[in-house]
Amino acid sequence: MGQLLTPLAERMRPATLDEYAGQLHLLAVGKPLRRAIEESRPHSMLFWGPPGTGKTTLARLITHYWKAEFLTLSAVLAGVKEIRAAVDVARQNREQFGRTTVLFVDEVHRFNKVQQDAFLPHIEDGTLLFIGATTENPSFELNNALLSRVRTYVLRSLTPADIKQVLQRALQDADKGLGGLQVQVSEVVLDALASAADGDARRALNWLEQAADLAEETPTGLQLTESTVKEVLTENVRRFDKGGDLFYEQISALHKSVRGTDPDAALYWLCRMLDGGCDPLYITRRVVRMATEDIGNADPRGLQLALNAWDTYERLGSPEGELAIAQAVVYLACAPKSNAVYTAYKLAKADAQQSGSLDVPMHLRNAPTKLMKALDYGKGYRYAHDEKGAYAVGENYFPEELRGRRYYEPVARGLEIKIRDKLNELRKAPRQKTSPD
Repeated sequence: MGQLLTPLAERMRPATLDEYAGQLHLLAVGKPLRRAIEESRPHSMLFWGPPGTGKTTLARLITHYWKAEFLTLSAVLAGVKEIRAAVDVARQNREQFGRTTVLFVDEVHRFNKVQQDAFLPHIEDGTLLFIGATTENPSFELNNALLSRVRTYVLRSLTPADIKQVLQRALQDADKGLGGLQVQVSEVVLDALASAADGDARRALNWLEQAADLAEETPTGLQLTESTVKEVLTENVRRFDKGGDLFYEQISALHKSVRGTDPDAALYWLCRMLDGGCDPLYITRRVVRMATEDIGNADPRGLQLALNAWDTYERLGSPEGELAIAQAVVYLACAPKSNAVYTAYKLAKADAQQSGSLDVPMHLRNAPTKLMKALDYGKGYRYAHDEKGAYAVGENYFPEELRGRRYYEPVARGLEIKIRDKLNELRKAPRQKTSPD
């Protein structure tokens, strides 16, 4: 009875590396991590990967193979006091019993700098072996001091095939799984569960357990039908952490799809983000940036359409306003591309920051007073509208030290073709210096 009270996902934790599903890039025969585990070459490490990919399970397996004591802390609940208590236990295991202790810290990214620093001396002197688990990019969330003392292993989302293997083992195992219940399930139903789990084995096992509770009884056992599975697949299964790596990975994919002129992929990533709960107004702000950074003057209408989408969403909200965002995304993806303005802006910004406080040339200064006119403010300025073609050939509008600088180079796409041709024609005109009088 006690075992049945334990969730199926907990009961089905693999006892050996051969039972462990997925992560073959780390655990296939001959891989460095597998060899280190099997040959008892202990070291502290960090597991970085999405939920349900087996981080805790792998830490427990490693502890078993290394014949060590297993201690666990959750960064959500623990503080420095709990860390010190765990270190005391590890020290006692080492000094009194000669045993190694693995301290597994789940969601280690939630610890602050002081808490992370508390591990450092005990990792260095061998009091404990540290295994951390995180769903967030450790480069941003963990101290360099801690990162330098552990080896980081990246765990990948499980494939539907990996998860199906986990489900089949649970259905066949009579001791820890559902084998004793004689659950009958079709390949179609198993594939549906494996696919819907979105790479999370724990989620798949939880669903399987719920579905088995609702399964129809037959003379030969329990019949798990497609309709039963649909009843339990009611939650949003897509992973989308509004402040984490997945958020930035997906907005990056959307931006790059627009830049790469792939409207279909752009629409897919837009819908993924909306489906996952992303604030549509955040997306509209990024769409405006796409219009300025990647389309620019090749099609200035793109910026206006992006702003219109923003305005439309604010007026209509969801779901009607989301169609305007989709329209803008598709238009920008199909539009001619130019980052000429974006590039020119960065070049000009660098000059402005590095060249110091260069004087404005006298002929460009305004002269609203007699004194300023007497000091030659504005002297020699040529009013462009009085020149042929409204262009003062040879006039210099830079500080003298930067005369002749060029930042903006229009591309041969969209409207910038005409802009480029015009600038090239003007630049071919004979150069002449600004008259000193």
